[in-house]
Amino acid sequence: MRVLHISARCLNRPLGLIASRKSHSKSVKSKQGSVTSMAAKELKPWPSYIEERLKLWDKYKTRYEAELASKTSEPIAVTLPDGKVVEAQSWRTTPYQIAQGISQGLADNVVISKVDDVLWDLDRPLESNCSLQLLKFNEEEGQQVFWHSSAHILGEAMERVYGGCLCYGPPIESGFYYDMFLENTQVSSSDFPCLDSLVKNIVKEKQPFERLELTKEELLDMFKYNPFKARILNEKVTTSTTTVYRCGPLIDLCRGPHVRHTGKIKAMQITKNSAAHWEGNVNAETLQRVYGISFPDTKQLKEWQKFQEEAAKRDHRKLGREQELFFFHELSPGSCFFQPKGVYIYNTLIDLIKSEYRKRGFQEVMSPNMYNSKLWMTSGHWQHYADNMFTFEIEKEHFGLKPMNCPGHCLIFDNRPRSWRELPIRYADFGVLHRNELSGALSGLTRVRRFQQDDAHIFCTVDQIADEMRGCLAFLKDIYSILGFTFSLRLSTRPEDFLGEISMWDQAEQQLKAALDEFGEKWTYNIGDGAFYGPKIDITMTDALRRQHQCATIQLDFNLPIRFNLSYISENGDKIRPVIIHRAILGSLERMIAILTENYGGKWPFWLSPNQAVIIPVASPFDDYAVEVKRRIYEAGFMCDVELDPGTTLNKKIRNAQLDQYNFICVVGEKERSSGTVNVRTRDNVVHGEHSIESVIERFQRFKANRVINCEESFQ
Repeated sequence: MRVLHISARCLNRPLGLIASRKSHSKSVKSKQGSVTSMAAKELKPWPSYIEERLKLWDKYKTRYEAELASKTSEPIAVTLPDGKVVEAQSWRTTPYQIAQGISQGLADNVVISKVDDVLWDLDRPLESNCSLQLLKFNEEEGQQVFWHSSAHILGEAMERVYGGCLCYGPPIESGFYYDMFLENTQVSSSDFPCLDSLVKNIVKEKQPFERLELTKEELLDMFKYNPFKARILNEKVTTSTTTVYRCGPLIDLCRGPHVRHTGKIKAMQITKNSAAHWEGNVNAETLQRVYGISFPDTKQLKEWQKFQEEAAKRDHRKLGREQELFFFHELSPGSCFFQPKGVYIYNTLIDLIKSEYRKRGFQEVMSPNMYNSKLWMTSGHWQHYADNMFTFEIEKEHFGLKPMNCPGHCLIFDNRPRSWRELPIRYADFGVLHRNELSGALSGLTRVRRFQQDDAHIFCTVDQIADEMRGCLAFLKDIYSILGFTFSLRLSTRPEDFLGEISMWDQAEQQLKAALDEFGEKWTYNIGDGAFYGPKIDITMTDALRRQHQCATIQLDFNLPIRFNLSYISENGDKIRPVIIHRAILGSLERMIAILTENYGGKWPFWLSPNQAVIIPVASPFDDYAVEVKRRIYEAGFMCDVELDPGTTLNKKIRNAQLDQYNFICVVGEKERSSGTVNVRTRDNVVHGEHSIESVIERFQRFKANRVINCEESFQ
């Protein structure tokens, strides 16, 4: 274990006074070892390192201002997205001033700017001729900057309340967090009112975000009280200088950029806290992590709060238990136990994908779960992914459970010589995968150690890429429309550390672009964000709660064919390297079931529902008929139950069935028994009346075959 020696200055007081600091903490141990609880409050005075930091800041800021004043200002041209050119002065004019020149309303609503495609502080002077974009909160990069600035506000509040060592404070998918090292102290949710109150004051003060670029030596001196920042500087920063940002008394290592001042964060809330480890290493120091969310106005925060209430009701872990779909057990952490109804959903999703494979030219294969480490060395996973694998030794040889299928599929392709006539070859595999996720990262079905994917790998020629991409996109659209998801597309292009020839990348990217254009859906570029081994199409789907998820994969790979020395014989008799396309639509079945559970709120569409029908007799004399009806519907291939509890009233049985989300509730009595019928109603209490058993089964078969979404409404 890496042991960190924390200076007393990081703990706010000389060593002899550390105990007095602990009185500000929520829960601490006394000398006798008992735990005492105190309400969190702002430290008086602040930790001494804050004042020392500020003195250094003032010194370096004076130097920067002198350097800026000495710069020769020259006329420059600033090009806006609509092509309009605005005149400005280098080293004097800022993006905010240009926004003001367009309209004050625009200037007030802009979060951040982009100068020549690089994010840029609104108050940072422009340096030369450039293009300029002005981003608002409703744009992804604007949100990330907004939440990053909010994290700094949270960091300031944490320093003023706890006085520990701040670590990382990034924006995340929905909000932000900040980690802090605190010795013998834990953050508690009862601290949140204190933090929220301090945050409001920080926002009210409209503290400006200021930027300085300093040398590594100057920064090591500035952050000498914080060994975590020193670690970042020594291990992560490879340049001679880097940037720091200040808001109020907080000064932090940061690339930036940020909003103009703290007053822009008009609505902010501390949401939760947890324990974490330094850089995710379970053998490193334990940190206290505090999460938050923020918006440009209180209305958006209130909408988010309502959304969270609805999301809590739909939590897949809660619904999974209530509907007896799945559960987890401490004896197998990260591996789900699917119960019969959960398995029905699991298998139905697999059947959905399999039903498309034959018509789309995919061939199913099965590959081993366990491989010798030599395979993973060839693929590169042993060198770069071994920590995320379950590995073990057998007869003095190292083995690993497979975390992905692609290396095994390379062995299948390479099992014999391949001809150009065979390509494209499309292998599909639902094999079980294992990944050694950290215990702290496990989260219901969304992050597990054991899972299956609708995994496929397409081996094709470079010239076939466009056609294969068109096929993948069409497959994706068909499946997502059945599930009720909308989606967005981005083309991620060649990164700086790319593998292979530029000409091959250019050709591949042009084919991906052509496929996307022909597909007809709106798409955007994600410049430089492709994997080192090939460009990719990023697919982000949106659920009923307007949350975004990335499940599908369409990824080109030039690397694995090289590592496995794969080839096919061309029409001219030459050995040619194929290209691999990694393709998944549902992605992890486990994660997709979590998303679907929450998307539908437990109200499964009939074709996917584990509770398609229930038969309820009006009284005990009709139990035998109810059992017979259940048998006929069940044997016809549907998930059907019967409710025979004599101690429950008919109305209560119907209400329970509606709460259990049975799509159809069939009530039977004397009239129905005599005529061979059932009286049909739905979970939403829509009454469809009396129908023959044969007609009900015929309708059910049609609903299932056509995957009708709202068949309960019309029952036609």
